[in-house]
Amino acid sequence: MIYSFKGFIPVVHESSFVHPLAAVIGNVIIGKNCYIGPGAAIRGDWGEIILEDGVNVQENCTVHMFPGKSITLKESAHVGHGAVIHGANLGRNCLIGMNSVIMDDALIGDECIVGAMAFVKANTVFEKRQLIVGNPAKAIKEVSDEMMAWKTKGTQLYQQLPTDCHETMREVEPLRAIPKNRPEQEAFYNTLNEFLKNDA
Repeated sequence: MIYSFKGFIPVVHESSFVHPLAAVIGNVIIGKNCYIGPGAAIRGDWGEIILEDGVNVQENCTVHMFPGKSITLKESAHVGHGAVIHGANLGRNCLIGMNSVIMDDALIGDECIVGAMAFVKANTVFEKRQLIVGNPAKAIKEVSDEMMAWKTKGTQLYQQLPTDCHETMREVEPLRAIPKNRPEQEAFYNTLNEFLKNDA
C-alpha cells in the first residue's frame, strides 16, 4: 500500500518491489532493486526517508523518525525481519540483525553488522566494519572479509528478489492437497558458520 501524505507522494523505482501488505507513506524515496517485505512500515509522514539502491527492508520492520528529520539507508543496507530503525542512518552494505532497534540520530557505519536483538542507543556512532551486539549495543570486533563476503552474498539475493517477485509472485487460491510433482527448492545460501566452514 502506497499512501500520499500532506502532498508528499512516495517515489519508488520500477525495478523495486513493495509487497502489497507493506505500507509506504509520504516523503519516501526508494531507489533501484529494493525489496520491501510484507508487514513493513516505512512512514515518511513526519520526515524524509531515503532508501538508496539495493536496500532491503524485510517483513515487519518499521522505519520512522521524529518530526523534521531526514534519514538515509545507504546502498545495499540490509534490514532483517522485525527490526526498527527510528531516526537513524545506515551506512553502505551494512546488516541490521533481526528484531534489532536502532534509535534516533544513531549512525551505523559502512559494512557494519548489527547482531540480532541488539539495542543501539540514540546518538551512538559506530565506525565502519564493526560487529555490534548487545543491549546496549557495543562493538566487539572488526568485521572480517569473510563475514562481509557472506553478508554481501545474502544481500545480492534480496537484490534479485524484486525481479523474481515481479515475474512470478501472484495471488492464488491454495491447493487442497500436495501435488506429486511439487518442485524442490535449492539450498543456495548457507548460515555464516556453514559459509565459513565451506569456504575454508
